[in-house]
Amino acid sequence: MTAVSEIHPKTVRGVTRVVRNAKSAAAHLAISSTAEKDAGLRAIADALRENSDRIVKANEVDIAAGIDNGMNAGLLDRLRLDHDRIEAIATSVGTIIDLDDPVGNVVVGRVLPNGIRLTQNRVPMGVIGAIYEARPNVTVDIAILALKAGNATVLRGGSAAQNTNTEIVSVLRKAVESAGLPADSINGIDQYGRDGATVLMNARDYVDLLIPRGGAELINTVVQESLVPVIETGIGNVHMFIDSSATVKNSVDLVVNSKTHRPSVCNSLETLLVHEKAAKRVLPKILDRLDKAGVVLHADTTVAALAPETMKVKRVSRRDWAKEYLDLELAVKVVSGIDEAIEHIRAYSSGHTEVIVTKDLDNAETFVTAIDAAAVGVNVSTRFTDGGELGFGAEVGISTQKLHARGPMGVEQLTTTKWVMIGNGQIRN
Repeated sequence: MTAVSEIHPKTVRGVTRVVRNAKSAAAHLAISSTAEKDAGLRAIADALRENSDRIVKANEVDIAAGIDNGMNAGLLDRLRLDHDRIEAIATSVGTIIDLDDPVGNVVVGRVLPNGIRLTQNRVPMGVIGAIYEARPNVTVDIAILALKAGNATVLRGGSAAQNTNTEIVSVLRKAVESAGLPADSINGIDQYGRDGATVLMNARDYVDLLIPRGGAELINTVVQESLVPVIETGIGNVHMFIDSSATVKNSVDLVVNSKTHRPSVCNSLETLLVHEKAAKRVLPKILDRLDKAGVVLHADTTVAALAPETMKVKRVSRRDWAKEYLDLELAVKVVSGIDEAIEHIRAYSSGHTEVIVTKDLDNAETFVTAIDAAAVGVNVSTRFTDGGELGFGAEVGISTQKLHARGPMGVEQLTTTKWVMIGNGQIRN
């Protein structure tokens, strides 16, 4: 990592100016009413729709550059914005408006023996920074969730989406300003490149929280090198275990949906574990459907023997068990039972999402209790680990750590608390 002292002074001054202005905007947002913040969000939704053509045009430039640079299909899918996707983003803003404002909520309250009334109240985090890759929709998601919770944002979206993000940030800033909120409530620093991200990671005096979203390399860099407190949104090495009692229909439907619905995202299935007593019954049908969807199989000879002849099969290696493919690829293993499945998941899980497919209530309870992950499911698609699907409206990321927030992070997870003591002159003896 480049030291701040080695970065061009113009970049340091530029990013420092941005984060300083964001801190001033955060002070304004902290005392803004729910109605004022919601007015800003309505202006954002309208502006996204009104400027859809401009955003798509900027995105086409980024897509063309991505193709020229050999970007893989999964990343291109994440990068792409069309009118339908922008409309879906604008609609999600309306969902955020409908959410309860967590700011001011009393977490706990009591009267102490000395008569002091004590409450723990939810308050905005302050300034939230985010560093992410090739995901222009994240620019809007983080900005709107942070705004609802009374926070300002500083966003670094990466060079692959720079044209799109620049256009979106411009649209969002004008929108909130038109609603009477500071334009500096939403800020982008893509123009400062990687050095700008380094300055952001060192801006502890101005930035209260930093959230990385992207591949393992990006996340690890931010976690290891940031002076600003970080909430880690980990990679998704997601597992599904097909138990001996699982029905064929459930097994096929859940695996296919989890793997093929949108393989480029972190809640897609990456490793399938199948009970040996269910393998011959369910695997041929699962693999047939996956083959038709174009999925490449990583497996040993036992699993490969159950695959259709047309399916592309690669010999599985130990490294494959720890891999997040983010593409139409799947590692498959036959296990002796639930104990081996749990042992395998404990060895290779990234702590994101793990699912069991079973009719055995005892095994379901054992799995839920034994698995250490941000989200655990029984007879559901892994694709439900998503802020929108779980009723948060959107998410700033899926935290795989255990401090403050875990799992999909919505509005409430972007607040902290303060203790308020109200007395009538009490002094401590």
